[in-house]
Parts: sequence; structure tokens; C-alpha cells
Amino acid sequence: MEKVQGRRELGGGMEAEEPASPHEPLSPPSPQSPPPPPKLLSPAAPQSPELSPPEEPSEAHARQLLLEEWKPPGGSLELPPGLTWKLLFLRRPLYRNLLRSPNPEGINIYEPAPPTGPTQQPLETLGNFRGWHIRTEKVQRNCSWTVKQQCVDLLAEGLWEELLDDEQPDITVMDWYEDSRLDVCVYELHVWLLAADRHTTIAQHHVAPRTSGRGPPGCWVQVSHVFRQYGPGVRFVHFLHKTKNRLEPGGLRRTRVTDSSVSVQFRE
Repeated sequence: MEKVQGRRELGGGMEAEEPASPHEPLSPPSPQSPPPPPKLLSPAAPQSPELSPPEEPSEAHARQLLLEEWKPPGGSLELPPGLTWKLLFLRRPLYRNLLRSPNPEGINIYEPAPPTGPTQQPLETLGNFRGWHIRTEKVQRNCSWTVKQQCVDLLAEGLWEELLDDEQPDITVMDWYEDSRLDVCVYELHVWLLAADRHTTIAQHHVAPRTSGRGPPGCWVQVSHVFRQYGPGVRFVHFLHKTKNRLEPGGLRRTRVTDSSVSVQFRE
């Protein structure tokens, strides 16, 4: 599709690369520690009783299906006591997006960012931001950052300690932001892999991309990073991104972002 070709990528697909030119991602000053963790949401409500639940496979069939789908190293996985293949089949903790409301404004990256003017409406009224903790950070007289963050509890999502500590599957973060041209840098990504206390940092990634300013504005720019061999003890992923706003007559003109994701998978 012609419109798909207007997208640009930063970060070399799924790997984080060192900056090679002034337009490559830059590393902003790393915070000394992750911000105070947002309050974790309670588990999602069960399905409505009117909906018929899907037929559950047997334990042996669930094991066969998941091993074929996940392709773990060595072809098999040892489960800890109390965890069953049927439960894993229902929760699907691997190869899915663990963030809530990853596309809160309903914007499609396969189309250019729809034109929009300045607005005085609060961001929370422009879509479904369930799961995001939002604040505003002033940076200049007429500019500010919108800061959105989530803290993913990996064990609550269905992963288990032995898998995270021994196998250390890849943890991939990905995001798409609008080339809004509101400033030289209109987006930052900060991610921390945290221990069980939700404070101790085991690994982290910080990037502040700059775009070239060439071509039509509104293209989507991809940012991604893969955490590998991060060491034992990871239990939480704290995902935080910042998007630049500029105050204009009539309200704020915002940089939009969509299709944020945090996923866990075995290295291919």
C-alpha cells in the first residue's frame, strides 16, 4: 500500500542500534531510578455469562499446542507446581501485548496521522486510556510533555519465576509516534526491568529520537528495543513514554502515539 510506505522506523527493526547520524535515536540523561510505580490495576473482570466460553483443550493437547506455537529452546518447558498447560493456554503470557489500551485514540499506523488542530480537551477525554497513568511535565514557556506510563506485573500476566530467571526470554518494547514537527525532539521512551520490590533496576533503556524533518509531517516513526540476557530477578516492566505538546491559540497541539507494546518471547 502506498500509504504504508510513508512510515519510517528507528532502532533497526527489533534491535536497538548505536546512533549513526544526527537523526538517529539519542540517549537522554537516564533517570537515577524509575518513577514511583503506578498503582497496579485489578485483574480484568470475567467474561459475561451470556458469552459461551471457548472449549478448553485437555492438558496434553494444551501442552502440544503451546509447545508448537512457542517453540522454546530444547523443544520443551518445565512448569512449576500449581501451573498447568490448560491455564497457560487460557492466559497466553507469551507472544502477546501485555500493555492495556495500547492504542487509546484508535489511530491506525497504516494511515498517516489524521490532521488535528489545537484543542483544550483533556487527553483522557479523547479515547480509552484505561491502564495509563498520565501527567503533564512543563519544559518551556509554550511547550510541555505528556507523560504516560504503565507497570506490567509479569507474574500476574501468567509468566513464572523459573522461566524469567533461567530461560530469560526476550522482552520486546515497541512504540509508534507521530512526526509532528513541534520540536526537534517530540518523543522519549524510558523502560525499566524491575525486581520484585518494583524499585531495584535490573536493566533499562532510554532513547530520545530525532527525525530528519524531511518529507510530509504526520508520518509514523517506530521505536523498538529488545532486552536480552538481562539476568535473574525481573518481575516488572515499567514502560514510560513522553510526547511533546505546543501551546497555540486555541489550545494544545499534541504529538500522538499509538500501538505501544510490551511482549515476551523466545529468541528465534
